Amino acid sequence: MANTAQARKRARQIDRRRALKASQRSRMRTAIKKALGAILAGDKDGARNACQEAVSLADKAAGKGLIHKNKAARVKQRLNARLRALG
Repeated sequence: MANTAQARKRARQIDRRRALKASQRSRMRTAIKKALGAILAGDKDGARNACQEAVSLADKAAGKGLIHKNKAARVKQRLNARLRALG
C-alpha cells in the first residue's frame, strides 16, 4: 500500500492507465478476430474493411507502446497474406 501522497497519486494514475491500455488492447484483438472471421467466411469486401480497421488499430497500438512494433508488423503481414490468398 502506498504511504505517501505522491505514491497514492501514482497508484491511481497507474490504475487508470492500466484500464485504458486493457481496453485498447481488447479493441485491437477484437478487430483482428473480426478480420480473420470475415476472411474465413469468404466475404471479400467485409474482409478488406475489417483488415483495414485491424491494421489501423495495430499501428496505433504500436505507436503508443501498447505492443511491440514488430508484433504489429507481424499481425499486418499475416492478415494481408490471408487477404491476398482470398483473391
